[in-house]
Order: sequence, then C-alpha cells, then structure tokens
Amino acid sequence: MEDYKSYIGGEWKAAKSGADFEVRNPFDNSLLCKVADCNAEDLKEAIDHASKAHASWKKSTPRERSALLRKIGDLMMRDQDKLAKVLTLENGKPLGEAKGEVGFGATFFHWFAEESRRAYGETIPSPAPGVSFTTVQEPLGVAAMITPWNFPIGMPARKISAALAAGCSCVVKPAEDTPLSTLELMKLIEEAGAPTGLVNIVPCSRNSVKEVGDAMCADPRVAVISFTGSTEVGKYLYAKCADTVKRVALELGGNAPFIIFDSADVDAAVSGLITSKFRNTGQTCVTANRILIQAGIYDRILDNILPKIKAMKIGNGMESGVEQGPLINERQQARVKRIVDESLNAGAKLVLGGKVLDNGFEPTVLTDVQRGMACWEEEIFGPVLSIMKFTEESEAVDHANDCDRGLAAFFYSKDPGQIHRVSSALESGMVGANHVGISMPESPFGGYKTSGIGKEGSKHGLAEYSNIKLVVQNFN
Repeated sequence: MEDYKSYIGGEWKAAKSGADFEVRNPFDNSLLCKVADCNAEDLKEAIDHASKAHASWKKSTPRERSALLRKIGDLMMRDQDKLAKVLTLENGKPLGEAKGEVGFGATFFHWFAEESRRAYGETIPSPAPGVSFTTVQEPLGVAAMITPWNFPIGMPARKISAALAAGCSCVVKPAEDTPLSTLELMKLIEEAGAPTGLVNIVPCSRNSVKEVGDAMCADPRVAVISFTGSTEVGKYLYAKCADTVKRVALELGGNAPFIIFDSADVDAAVSGLITSKFRNTGQTCVTANRILIQAGIYDRILDNILPKIKAMKIGNGMESGVEQGPLINERQQARVKRIVDESLNAGAKLVLGGKVLDNGFEPTVLTDVQRGMACWEEEIFGPVLSIMKFTEESEAVDHANDCDRGLAAFFYSKDPGQIHRVSSALESGMVGANHVGISMPESPFGGYKTSGIGKEGSKHGLAEYSNIKLVVQNFN
C-alpha cells in the first residue's frame, strides 16, 4: 500500500517537519503504510486555507452545495468495494460490515445534499405594527473535526457532509489508528470538484494528538469543534474551547442498557442483542453494554444466545464468513482483559469465552453481574456480554438509569403500555424499542448526561454548523 500525505489547501503534502507515522493492520500487526505526521504548524496552514475557502463557500447557493454533496455520495458508492477493503485493513472489522459503513457514509452526503436546500428561516408574528421579525440560518465558519477509529469513514462523512451543507469549510484530524479511510474519502471529495481549501485532512500520530487538538481549540478562526470519542477527551476539549467561546458538538461515550422483559419476542430480542453487542467486535459507542434480563425469560434467552455466540467465526476481516475481527490495538485488548478479570474477581460468573486471542478477545458472556463491577460501570468497547437478572420493571429502569452516561438504551417488550412507560422513563438521548438500528441520516444522533452535546444527522445535524440570525425591519 502506498504511503499517504496530508491534504491541505488542495494539495497532498508531507508534514512540515518531515515526520511520518506507521499504520498497521490490527489483525496481524503488519505494516500497511506510513502517513504524514502533522503538527500545529501544519494545522495552522490548513486553517489558513479553510478560512479563505469559507469566505466564498458561505456565499454558494444551496443548489451548488447540494450538487457537490450528491456527487461525493455517488463516488463513494462507485468505490464502495475499494473503500471497504482499505477500511478493513486498518480497522479490522469484517469486510461486509466495512462495505455497509461505506454505504452508511454515502447516505449522509445524499441526505445533506437535500437538507442543504431546506435550511429554512422563519417569520415571527410581530409584536409591533409595521415591524417584521424574521430569522435566517448562516454558516458558522471553519469547522474543525476530530474523528474516531471505530467508524473511520462513517463518522468523517457524517460530519463533513453536514458542515458543507451548512456552508462551512472543514479541517479534519482522523484517528491515528485509522487515517487511511478518511484520506481515501478526501480523494473522492477532490474528484467531485470541491473548491480549494474547502476540506483539509491533517493526520497525526498519537504523540502529536495533544498538540494538534490544543491548536484547534486555541485558534479563534475555528468556529466549531466536532468531536466523537471518549467522554474524558470530550471534557478536555470542552474546557480548552472556553477561551475562544467556540461552539462544540460532542458525541461521547456510552454505556447502553439492553433490557429484555418477560413479554419480549425471544427470537427478536436475541437477534437484536447479538447485532447490537457484536457489531464491530463490540467497539461502538451504542453497543449493548449492560444486559438486563427479566427472571421469567432469563433461562430461555441464555439457552438461545449461547449457541449463536459459540458459532461465531473469529478471524481476519478480509476472509469470507468472519463475524468477529480483531480489537483495534493491544491497548484495547489489555483494557478488555482487565475489565473481565476485575469483574470475575468481584464475583461475576464466566459462562463463555474470556480468553485473550493473538489479535483480539474471545466473545465472552458474564452472568451474576452486579452494580459496581468493572463490566457494569465502564464502557467495555469489546465483545463482552455483562448480564444481570431482574424481577420488576421499575428495578430494570433504575439499573438502566444508574449511570452518568445516556447515549443509547434498548429494550424488548410486546406490552404496549410497558413500551410507553419505559421509553419515557429511560434517561437516554436515543431509545430503541424492539429495534437496534437507531443511527440513520434522517434521525438525530446524540446523548444525555456526559454522553455529549448536540446532535448529528437529521435537520438538527445541520443546525450544529449554523447560526440563527434575527432580522428586525421597521417599515414605518
């Protein structure tokens, strides 16, 4: 695979320092390529170009923005297989999942191609005769984006498409483990005819992350920072943006409860749980983390789910039929192992799995889980089911809400009254009732509590990159 440069001001450039960093395949740790290791000086140049591009892009018509976004989405679908292979090589997820992620990313360009033409203002009934009150939406300015490794093309696509639709320019720092998918996406943005400097990609190594992130927060020309990642890093960025009073959009960590009530359809609940828990080897922010199963259906659920987990094919995501790929790196592997070991030492029961693999972690089931255990309190980000038995509905809701994070929550029930009560009671920005597919371009994605600020996708995603201006006109 060829080495990659940054993309700044319409040119592919080496880092000003001449440094680069390695990107490795998480399955076998083989070297894929080297990538330009940018620093604050490179970032400043990118912001220079983005500022100039914004000056003209903000004057573009919705139709012009729509045409560019539509073309980018179309090019992503044209190159879906190629992009999926790059994604699997650097991230490890099964090729079918990677292909799905590319399609997912394309839907955001297609969605915001249409939504850019619906950035409506409003007419407000006037409190005074002869005076009109109207509002218009205007682009914020330069949007800086820090994207995660678990969806290395889906998340940049979701952010970039919304920002461009609103009339903003972009400076993107992809995750150091998985920068290649974003750089491949940039090739398509360039091919689609994006104006010079409109989108800039500034990759960097782990050693340079803090320098680049701090520079993004400090530069007054950056109007908004959009970050997807851990709650801890999100809090840090939030504080760093205070001096320049930037808009922040933070999609942070989750610790999703997954409740199965006695009234649930067993087959549907098991299918939903496996899909939610084991997609991307459990490395998603909305994955089912804390599993609550009502006593009357508990044994049936376990009897149904354990054979399906045992049958999962583990291996190289590039191989046909593989359902569980590697964890992203050794740090994540060690973290999952620690969480499992600490939970077992605290009294959890190991029913299945629990072993470290050469390149990941065995799908694992823990039962007899209690509050306070590591597997219950921490976001695992790995293929571990942490199961607690409960008796009453109120007990399940109490357990589910006993968490400082509220990104997503799921439950299965066929009781209409229960569906209404539980949906209302769960303290989460997104609730899936008998359904786990909650992330679509049409729907607002975002959480409560320390799971973040703002929404991505839907009309609300466009608003994250827009200012509302009030115009009051006197006709007297």
